[in-house]
Amino acid sequence: MKIGSYLNRTKDKRIYYYDYGRLPGQRPAIGVFTYTKPKNQTEKNHNKQALELIDVKKSQTIIEQQSIGSAYIPPHKFKGNFLEYYAEYVDKNKTDGNRALQNSFKQFKEFVGRSFVSPVDITENLCKEFRKFLLAKFKGETPQGYYARFKWVLNAATKDKYFQVNPTDEVAAIPNPSATLKENLEVEEYLTLVKTPCLNEEIKFAFIFCCYTGLRWVDVERVWNNDVNEDVLTTRIIQKKTGLPVTLTLHPIAQAIIKIQRRKRGSTPGNKKLFQLLGRNGCNKVLEKWIAAAKISKHITWSCARLSFAILLRDALVDEVTIATLMGHATPKQVNKTYKRHRAKDQLQTIMKLPSVDIDKYFLHLPEEESEE
Repeated sequence: MKIGSYLNRTKDKRIYYYDYGRLPGQRPAIGVFTYTKPKNQTEKNHNKQALELIDVKKSQTIIEQQSIGSAYIPPHKFKGNFLEYYAEYVDKNKTDGNRALQNSFKQFKEFVGRSFVSPVDITENLCKEFRKFLLAKFKGETPQGYYARFKWVLNAATKDKYFQVNPTDEVAAIPNPSATLKENLEVEEYLTLVKTPCLNEEIKFAFIFCCYTGLRWVDVERVWNNDVNEDVLTTRIIQKKTGLPVTLTLHPIAQAIIKIQRRKRGSTPGNKKLFQLLGRNGCNKVLEKWIAAAKISKHITWSCARLSFAILLRDALVDEVTIATLMGHATPKQVNKTYKRHRAKDQLQTIMKLPSVDIDKYFLHLPEEESEE
C-alpha cells in the first residue's frame, strides 16, 4: 500500500492520496492534508495528528484488502451506534413522495428513548416490543408499514454481518385494523361541500381538489404551479412499476380550482405552491367545522377524500386497474383491500334486481286470521 501526495495550487498545503496505480480512479483522496510551512504551534500539532491519522487509514485499508475472500470483517467497518447505521440506511434509501422509511426511524428513536443503541441490544424481544409500540400508537396499515421498513434495515444489517441471525426473522409485520370503518362522502355530499362556505378558503379548495383527484394531504400540500399543464397534473407520486410520476387528467371542478389558486398567486413571481395550508392537524380541525356547517353528520378527515374518490369511481363501474393507476398504485390490490365500499349504498335498489312475480296472484291468498271469540 503506497501513500502519495502533491502540493495544492498555492503550495501551502500537501494533499495525500492512496496510490493504487496510474489509471483513472486509482488515486483516491485520503481526505487529509498537512501544512508545508506551519506558522504556529497549532499548525504543527495539526501536521503531527494528520500524519498519525494517515498511518491509521493506511493500516485499515491494508486489513480490508487482506480480508477480502475471508469471513473476517474489520471492526472499523462497523458502527458502534446502531442508530447511526439506521440513519445512514434511511439517507441512502429514502424516496421522494414516500416518508415511511424516515418515519420508521423517527418512531424507533422515540421507542428506544436514548441516543445510543448498540447492535447487541437489537434482540428478538426488542423487535417484538417495537412492534407492540407501533400497534399501540397507530391504526390501519401504518404500523405494518413502519415495522416493514425496520425489517429492511435489519435485513441489510444482517448482510453487513452485524447479526449472525436476523432478529426480526420470527417477528412479522402486521396491521392494526381500526375498530371503526372510515367514512366516505357521497355524490350529494360532494356538491353540498362545494356550495358551503368555509372559514379557510385555501383548505376548502385543497380538500375539494383531493376529492376530485384522490391526492393525500401530503400530496396536495406539495402541488406547485408548474405541476399543472393545461388540464393535466403531474404529481410527486412515483409509480414503482414504471419509475415515472403519476399524471392525472383534471375534472372541470379541479381545473376551476387551479384557475382560482393561480389567480391568487399571480402577484408573486416564479414557481410557487398552489395551496397555502396549515399543518395536517390544523387542516382537519378546520375541515371538521366546515363539515358541521354543511350539516353532514359524518366523521370526515382529510384521508376520507382519497377514499371517497375511489368509492365513487367504483360506484360508476370504473374498472379497478384504472382506479389503481389514478391513485398511483402498481396493482389493484390496494384498491380492493383499502379503498372499497363497506356497505350497500342502496339496499332496496340492490334487492329489487332479484327475479319478481305478480305478488297479488301468488302470495296474497293467505288464510284469514281467526277472529277472537
